[in-house]
Amino acid sequence: MKKNKAVKNMVIAIAWIAIWQALAMIINEPLILVSPFRVIVRLFSLLPNAYFYSSVLVSALRILCGYLLGMSIGTMLAVLSARFNMIRDFLSPFMAAIKAVPVASFTILALFLISSKNLSVLVTFLIALPIVYSNILTGIDSADKKLLEAARLFGVTPLKKTVYVYFSQVLPYFKAASATASGLSWKSGIAAELIVIAAGSIGERLYEAKVSFEMVDLFAWTLVLILMSYLTELAFRKLTDLSWRLIQKF
Repeated sequence: MKKNKAVKNMVIAIAWIAIWQALAMIINEPLILVSPFRVIVRLFSLLPNAYFYSSVLVSALRILCGYLLGMSIGTMLAVLSARFNMIRDFLSPFMAAIKAVPVASFTILALFLISSKNLSVLVTFLIALPIVYSNILTGIDSADKKLLEAARLFGVTPLKKTVYVYFSQVLPYFKAASATASGLSWKSGIAAELIVIAAGSIGERLYEAKVSFEMVDLFAWTLVLILMSYLTELAFRKLTDLSWRLIQKF
């Protein structure tokens, strides 16, 4: 089953690359659309350079820091909001405001509070926080009331009820939140780096590509971002599954 899915995903990916190549040939203007072959060649030419790895590492550390903070604090606040309506009501306008404010506004306002090099941490955190909070809260609210009542009647301990009733039913919402937050965290974090031209970051590389009209570099670094976002989502999903299996053993 997994093999069939992998083959299908590969065929779909090849089809989209073929469409990209066809469009590049039709447009025939590298300043508008670079061919996938040139992008891949440029990406491989970047690999031997030390600045490539330093840029990826700098951006990854900041973005992952904000992402993990958003995941952990968002989960904690969701649990508290599910337990106490006063906290839910208090946080409601704050979460709604964060969702509505554009990344550019976040970035400009945050510049008055922290240095530009750490700006992407705060922006990423603020982007991930409401996504995780709303998903986890929805998952807790959607917990099967009959199952909870059965656990109460049979005298199930609070710890076991939390693990086997709440965790099992909230887990799909947590996975969905982590996947959505991962992609948006990389987008918003790099956007923040680009706006402030954070030194030694992927955002700075994108800015350099823009001002020098190096479209192939722009596409190559964008491909790196897509891969990093995918790897972050995949790693977090694997860690979540592993943690759940370990919890079930106790």
